[in-house]
Amino acid sequence: MLAHCAELDALTGHVRTFGRMITELQGDRLPQWIKALRADDLPSLHTFANGLERDLAAVTAGLTLPWSSGVVEGHVNRIKMIKRQMYGRSGFGLLRKRVLLAS
Repeated sequence: MLAHCAELDALTGHVRTFGRMITELQGDRLPQWIKALRADDLPSLHTFANGLERDLAAVTAGLTLPWSSGVVEGHVNRIKMIKRQMYGRSGFGLLRKRVLLAS
């Protein structure tokens, strides 16, 4: 399929390059990636690049630094799930007890 569709081949290349930047923490290459992306006629990726450029410094830091907020996000997600399960029942006191007992 890639041999018959130049746009799909270009799209695949850009996505793979971006994936490498994520896994190898190469955020410093992001501006060059966006420039190469803009050279191709791929409107969906142009929209993605526009979103990245809105806060380029934060995205670059996220793609470069080894730290992650994944653990914190996991706890927030767990608490929100417990809160959803209790919808319409009691209030903060019960939520607090369930969160503390679940730990």
